[in-house]
Amino acid sequence: MKRRVRIGILDSGVHAAHPHVGGIAGGITIGPHGLAAGCEDRLGHGTAVAALIHHVNPQAELVAVKIFESKLATSLPTVIRAIDWCLEQEIDVINLSLGTVNTGHRAAFEFAVEKTRSAAAVIVSALEINGMPALPGSLKGVIGVLEPEPGSTHDYQTRERYGKLVYTAPPYPRDIPGVPREHNLKGASFAVARVSALVAEAWTGNSNGHSWSEAMLPSLATGAVQCEQVPRRSQQEV
Repeated sequence: MKRRVRIGILDSGVHAAHPHVGGIAGGITIGPHGLAAGCEDRLGHGTAVAALIHHVNPQAELVAVKIFESKLATSLPTVIRAIDWCLEQEIDVINLSLGTVNTGHRAAFEFAVEKTRSAAAVIVSALEINGMPALPGSLKGVIGVLEPEPGSTHDYQTRERYGKLVYTAPPYPRDIPGVPREHNLKGASFAVARVSALVAEAWTGNSNGHSWSEAMLPSLATGAVQCEQVPRRSQQEV
């Protein structure tokens, strides 16, 4: 029997009892002093991300990896430690709700991405921050995600940037009935969460020996880059 795909949510933790989350398969806190039991979310961001992933893909197993405590910021060693922990726990999709434009972190992230690829897992992360290439999202081997451009008639697309294909996805969390999207939260973290859910839904387990990004996206080597477009759906269906 094929096991359920596991998504590691590196964020502010998850309130597992929230009715929109549907429970989690496990959780941990990773901070400056190492690992600690528990993953209670005191900021709400990680719970909103988990609720959206569960809404888009209720079959995936969610694992909360708390790396934010009192604010949505953390350190490079904590992020790398969290990625390593995910690989040890055989997590398939690492949902990374953060990024940095600090190029001094590039080597560390490249090494983490290579370890992730070797473990037949994948990182999904924001491609850019304020129009600048973000780490690790802009690295090859990472599924980079952007928000749709203003005026776009499609929520989901693929395009070429930084020598690879990347996704665009709506930057909104799970919709609140009766509340316009513009009055809800908004940000690239939710675009990343949507793509993580879709990656898990299409997961193949890399049985063909190729990296996940090669299996998921059209090959750049052939020059046959096709823009896959999905028409916008109603807010209730997204």
